[in-house]
Amino acid sequence: MTPSPCPPIADADWPSDIADHREGFAGALNVYRTMAHHPALLKAWAPLRQHVVKDNALGPELTEVVILRAGLRMEAAYEWAHHVSRALALGFSEARITAIRGIPEGVDGLIVQAVDALFDARMLAPEQESALAAAIGRKAVIDLIAMVGFYSVLGYLLKTYDTPLDTNIQKEAENRPALFSINPTAASL
Repeated sequence: MTPSPCPPIADADWPSDIADHREGFAGALNVYRTMAHHPALLKAWAPLRQHVVKDNALGPELTEVVILRAGLRMEAAYEWAHHVSRALALGFSEARITAIRGIPEGVDGLIVQAVDALFDARMLAPEQESALAAAIGRKAVIDLIAMVGFYSVLGYLLKTYDTPLDTNIQKEAENRPALFSINPTAASL
């Protein structure tokens, strides 16, 4: 296997012009250590990340539903595994996480179908947007759309540079390989 031209940057090689980002979110995750190969992008990414991931109108649980489905659709193993971990930490059951691989019931189902529509049709149909807005609010719908775009970009980056799982997630995944795997049938073989 050819080594990645952009592996996660080690602390010793961290760019000085984004030194302040190393101790925060960027230094904590391999995805941002990979993005650190382009310091200006990482610096610009930080405030958008704060809104899309932390300060959005969806709230933590529905955010994880969006990200899990987007990671699944992107076939981004890194995002899927990291957000399985986050979902478990929020109290999701294994059944709820597994249901996101299909079309779950209720609001989770509306969100999964919206993510699918954005990947397949590149938009939400008017009736779908209306139903989603009635369930979660229009600002949350707009945040959902932005989140799918945001995580698509991360998925492209992760897959292009074959970014490895962070060690703590890898260890967690070893205990539940099928749940953490983007392809659970392959994990159980």
